[in-house]
Amino acid sequence: MKKKKYKVVTLGCRTNQYESQAYIDQLKASGYSEAAETESADVCIVNTCTVTASADKRSLYQIRKLAREHSPERLIVTGCMAERAADEIRAVEGVTDVVPNQRKEALLDEVFPETDWPEFKIERFEAHTRAFVKIQDGCNSYCSYCVIPFVRGRSRSKTVYDILAEIEGLVENGYKEIVLTGINIGDFDGGTPENPVRLSTLVRLVDQIEGLERIRISSIDPDEVEDDLIDAVINGKKTCHSMHIVLQAGSNVTLKRMRRKYTRRDVLDATRRLQRASSDFTFTTDVIVGFPGETEEDFQETVDLIREIRFAKVHMFPYSDRPKTRASRMPNKVAQEVIDKRRQLLLKVADEVAYDLRQSYIGRTFDVLIESKNMGHTNHFLPVYIEEKGLRSNEMIQVECFANSVEGLIGKKVEAHAIAAY
Repeated sequence: MKKKKYKVVTLGCRTNQYESQAYIDQLKASGYSEAAETESADVCIVNTCTVTASADKRSLYQIRKLAREHSPERLIVTGCMAERAADEIRAVEGVTDVVPNQRKEALLDEVFPETDWPEFKIERFEAHTRAFVKIQDGCNSYCSYCVIPFVRGRSRSKTVYDILAEIEGLVENGYKEIVLTGINIGDFDGGTPENPVRLSTLVRLVDQIEGLERIRISSIDPDEVEDDLIDAVINGKKTCHSMHIVLQAGSNVTLKRMRRKYTRRDVLDATRRLQRASSDFTFTTDVIVGFPGETEEDFQETVDLIREIRFAKVHMFPYSDRPKTRASRMPNKVAQEVIDKRRQLLLKVADEVAYDLRQSYIGRTFDVLIESKNMGHTNHFLPVYIEEKGLRSNEMIQVECFANSVEGLIGKKVEAHAIAAY
């Protein structure tokens, strides 16, 4: 009997990546195998993104590409663009099913009700040495530029029991590092009204899982970095001293226009409290460039804040109008050529800041989790390139960092007999 073939394509955030991996695990457990390039497929799934106009374009491109290259019997489209622009997607030749976000966890059950599909959860995270685990979905914030609350719905959390069971399964399958992720994990509450379970409690519970070596916290707003969460991270045995704290802008005027619920001072306060508790603590962030009404002074405040905090990595997004959002109706739009210029400048500053930060880590030895043939990350999410050959993916080794480069630190593996000398 011919084995059925599938192809899954993912665009956008870590939450989408988690969900797509769950589809892959369900399909493989039911006897499917991945289709090779241009090989015909029985099922193709595209998990779309709509956070920017370019994300829409990439989503449509991937849908058409799968239809052209794999001629699937069922071409299923889900994700945020499928929620926002279902009719546009249905009009694409080859698309057979459009499943909205509210039903995406039951996607295969809905499209193939005659099949008894496994539970929607992940057992592995293909092509990754760290596994993203979705603990929460949706958002209640309604920032003026963001379409996500319209396409993902209100905030809701998975139960602590389900999260811990899923992570334990990943550890049993050999994963050493997990990332707690979601749309707005600061809203996490995996308990009951009588017994709420906040993110700090979840971190402490995950920290107790045998065999797990690293825990990372995905994107969180600065005003949600509470003292109890800092305590859980700083005093955990496996918690990484690095956090993705969302900035979006360094100007209070722009933050207010964005309807963000924190100020520039809150960002500084959160990062300083973490660094007082652990001087090596590092941060990554997101920034939007060219928000409506952003002046040169507003932009300079963002540049100055990036320099002051010294982010290890900055994810840069040019502002993009999204339907239904307040920002799309705002006056004083920034010209595209100005947005492009500011973006290039900010990328240059971010690279300089990250390089300068890494300089202070030269001459030190760190545990590095190998992700590719000769590259991995430290606990502080600093990229390290190792001279030795023959390293294995998902291997944790000690590396002495002796130089820096534009891509990351450069180091050499420290042998066991040398480690004892440190």
